[in-house]
Amino acid sequence: MNEEPATAPSEGESVQDRELRETLGTALGTAQEHIQQNGGFFPFGVTLSNDDELRIVMIAPGEPDDNGEVDAGQMLTDIHELLRQGRDDFKAVAVVSDVSLPDHGSDGIHGAAEHRGGEVRAAIIPYTPTVDGLEFRAMEPDTHEPSIWVD
Repeated sequence: MNEEPATAPSEGESVQDRELRETLGTALGTAQEHIQQNGGFFPFGVTLSNDDELRIVMIAPGEPDDNGEVDAGQMLTDIHELLRQGRDDFKAVAVVSDVSLPDHGSDGIHGAAEHRGGEVRAAIIPYTPTVDGLEFRAMEPDTHEPSIWVD
């Protein structure tokens, strides 16, 4: 995925805000595509490199447990560690995962983006299965603490 950021900052939007918005938007959009095509996805990251290229970061899942389940929590930990190790090469990163949203009575996509300048942005997109596929509800803001540019 070699895309240069498509837009300049809007009036009142800083470069950092635009970079976060584009990184998080790319991650959430890619996750939606994976759910629509495959019925789900493993956690993954999206990076915005110092040369303004967006790239997907994926890791191989570990061995399934006795019930055939893959440890998505361990995958998230591994992705965060990999992104921390390479953080000097990135302006911003986003990590997305498929989550259960008990308050919504549905599953959802959780995405969190972090900029090396310190700003963090996160969102969830609830979704439910329908006869025709999936229904995605409106994106909602969420909270998230910095995890990549921390020591």
